[in-house]
Amino acid sequence: MRVVMVSKAFVRGAYQRKLEELAALPDVELTLITPPSWREAGQTTELDVRFTRGYEVVVLPIAFNGHFHVYFYRGLGRAIAERRPDILHVDEEPYNLSTFQAMWEARRRGARTLFFTWQNIYRQLPAPFSWIERSVYRWADWAIAGNQDAVDVLRRKGYGGPTSVIPQFGVDPALFYPQDRPDGKRSRPFVIGFLGRFEESKGLLDLLEACAGLGTAAGDWQLRLIGGGPLRETIEQRATALGIARHLDIRSSVPSTEVPRELNQLDVLVLPSRTTPSWREQFGRALTEAMACAVPVIGSDSGEIPNVIGEAGLSFPEGDVARLRDCLAELRTDPMLRRELAERGRARVLAHYTQAQIAAQTYAVYCKLLGA
Repeated sequence: MRVVMVSKAFVRGAYQRKLEELAALPDVELTLITPPSWREAGQTTELDVRFTRGYEVVVLPIAFNGHFHVYFYRGLGRAIAERRPDILHVDEEPYNLSTFQAMWEARRRGARTLFFTWQNIYRQLPAPFSWIERSVYRWADWAIAGNQDAVDVLRRKGYGGPTSVIPQFGVDPALFYPQDRPDGKRSRPFVIGFLGRFEESKGLLDLLEACAGLGTAAGDWQLRLIGGGPLRETIEQRATALGIARHLDIRSSVPSTEVPRELNQLDVLVLPSRTTPSWREQFGRALTEAMACAVPVIGSDSGEIPNVIGEAGLSFPEGDVARLRDCLAELRTDPMLRRELAERGRARVLAHYTQAQIAAQTYAVYCKLLGA
């Protein structure tokens, strides 16, 4: 089967392992079409070509880089026509112009088509995005959703085609694996970590409040935030007001292939997300990456987080600072619990969330599309 995948997400090197796994499956002739870079939240991620064994990479320029809903590819129609795909997989939301563009070009050439969606909150879109969405629903032969809530949204919006629930990406256990960390009698602080965007919806102010109740003894614990975003200044101000500024360590985002090293320096990773009227946690990729590294995790009950963690971590009601503080204190004082959750987390990722498993599930959809 000839498959063309159109996706900006694969500018990140670590994500490309999924395509290697997909290309290794029987009878798959795979081509990735991706831009040379992607701009988001003031940062530019250049294409990081790391894992490309077994498939072709086509780099096409895009217009309106960084504009999620309206960016499109230059030369996409020619690239698709030259490869004559049996399946075109648009790794993008159904209401985006690039999805419409790729679907239109593929349908003209007789390819079967599918799209991906994370959107787990129902909302009506203004024109022209509502028109784009309806057209994509008509043209698509299949939809892959990152969570069950996204399937419910598709149905409510009128998409009647077949669907599958498959996360967009898995974790490469050969890249994300446990490395030696000191334990037992500690000669360093208990390191509480967060990895992601610094935004109010991520619950970082709740995390600061919870940490403030752990005590202020120097060297006892550290809160390490890795990423960036509009809330950074507010975080620093709040930490000062709470008297925990010396416990706060803020680090810039790192390339995807360096994330395992950062995670392995943590004693626990926390994702304290808070649902808003327009957003709730769609998956929580940092959770599976940390679990693969045998780092215990704590998450709120926003969106998909409880389903991702399962019995392999601790959870708390979103916004419940006292309960979050209890979870932190429990892990901080109980090394046996940390080891137990570390083992459970790694096992859960290997059972459900590897790149190979995500690729196999995607391949099964392709086979159904072609009646194989």
